[in-house]
Amino acid sequence: MNDEQLLRYSRHILLPEFGIEGQQRLLESHALLIGAGGLGSPAALYLASAGVGTLTVCDGDVVDLTNLQRQIVHREAAIGRPKAESARETLQTLNAETRIHAVAERVEGARLQVLVAEADVVLDASDNFATRHAVNRACVAAGKPLVSGAGVRFDGQLAVFDLRAADAPCYACLFPEDGEQEETRCAVMGVFSPLVGIVGAMQAAEALKLLAGAGTSMSGRLLLIDALAMELRTVKLARDAGCGVCARR
Repeated sequence: MNDEQLLRYSRHILLPEFGIEGQQRLLESHALLIGAGGLGSPAALYLASAGVGTLTVCDGDVVDLTNLQRQIVHREAAIGRPKAESARETLQTLNAETRIHAVAERVEGARLQVLVAEADVVLDASDNFATRHAVNRACVAAGKPLVSGAGVRFDGQLAVFDLRAADAPCYACLFPEDGEQEETRCAVMGVFSPLVGIVGAMQAAEALKLLAGAGTSMSGRLLLIDALAMELRTVKLARDAGCGVCARR
């Protein structure tokens, strides 16, 4: 790190759990963010400001007026533009040193597998089960840690699936692909804007801890957030020996 970086990231460096070594790991790391919406916005802002060296942002949607109530990485001038490109512009004004790769498409198949394999950590900030399961499968195959978030109405969820560990559960252990989960979109059900800010910031926190090697991750736990009552509840997760995705890992 040069003198300017030492000053810029001094508040991280002052933390014994981070230090210069932890911050250097962030500068050399690569995070993959799936989704630049309500969850992805705060996550991206914190990842870039914290000094993550490379951040790949994937989103196939465009900015809409209704997004601005909670998707804080976008500005009014970006309405109608690809979210990935809008996010890159905002993030580069925040930290010009972070390399931002904007992927303005809904990544899937071989393309998703390549992007996951290139990253050190993956953050799933998508809003549908199909994408979440696809991302989970790619992370299981590549053995990459996955930080998953969700939020609708006043209810949020956060979980870490550190798939570098042989005994770690995956997303499908919690929500089986052949299960009957109800798809609830904020476009239909509504969402409290600070809720996705809370969950997205927590996703960034877990990703930064994983990258820097600091503290204990949430792997093996599910955090449930009730923002209306401002109550938190933690549920322990176990690997499903019969999971159709990770059982043969």
